[in-house]
Amino acid sequence: MKEGKVSIITPCYNQGKYLAETLDSVLAQTWSDWECIVVNDGSSDNTDEVAKQYLRKDNRIKYINQENQGLSMARNNAIIQSDGEFLLPLDSDDIIAPTYLEKAVDAFNKSSEVKLVYCKAEFFGKRKGLWKLEEYDYEKFIWKNCIFCSSVYRRNDFNKTNGYNPNMKYGFEDWDFYLSLLGKEDKVIRLDEVLFYYRKKEKKSVAIKTDALDIHKEEALVQLYHNHEEIYAPYLPQCQERVVLYHDDSPEKLREELRQIRSSYSYRLGKFLLKPFSLVRKML
Repeated sequence: MKEGKVSIITPCYNQGKYLAETLDSVLAQTWSDWECIVVNDGSSDNTDEVAKQYLRKDNRIKYINQENQGLSMARNNAIIQSDGEFLLPLDSDDIIAPTYLEKAVDAFNKSSEVKLVYCKAEFFGKRKGLWKLEEYDYEKFIWKNCIFCSSVYRRNDFNKTNGYNPNMKYGFEDWDFYLSLLGKEDKVIRLDEVLFYYRKKEKKSVAIKTDALDIHKEEALVQLYHNHEEIYAPYLPQCQERVVLYHDDSPEKLREELRQIRSSYSYRLGKFLLKPFSLVRKML
């Protein structure tokens, strides 16, 4: 007999207009042994109203209303209050196919060696089509994440980590967590069908990049390297190649931006964190 309760973790920050569609996809699951914990992370929109409507629809849906603490802490707080054997983070603007839980639990029940289960994915919304992610390979994974946030893993394995790290303020929080969860020998399964749908929204600006976004991406990458020094310490040259400034501006502006990055990180994160910028300093 298949068994295994799944705790679905759904943080929501000002995504109330999408939340109903997300929760409808949860209610449509063929696997009935689940709970869904919605975390209102300090929203100023109609998130509270929508969440409470669904509380009345199904008692498997639970609700946490908190001051804004960020995505990582919202997930961690919900997981602490959950009681499922398996965990599935599901952002409040994405959806899952009706059989996702059933097929993920089945994969775990077939092998005790499985550490994480995910699936193929598609975009929907303003962009549609297959999300072309490489298949999981640990040696490639440490350099490029290929697993979206809505994978399924065991609570017992989550408990061996420190959870989602709140110092990942500018993205890569899922990748950072997976690096804590997975080791080189761990078994990861990708289900060979599309069971997850990632919403692509209309951009507020026609600009493809901004200086601030580029710097934040670099900061997030450096923070990730620092969080996992045990993995990346032997690969500093490769880290240097990946932490670059994506600008076409003058050297003077680059020097000032680099100075700001260094001053904000050096006191908090130490000498290791500055090493990936050595290549940039030589270029300037």
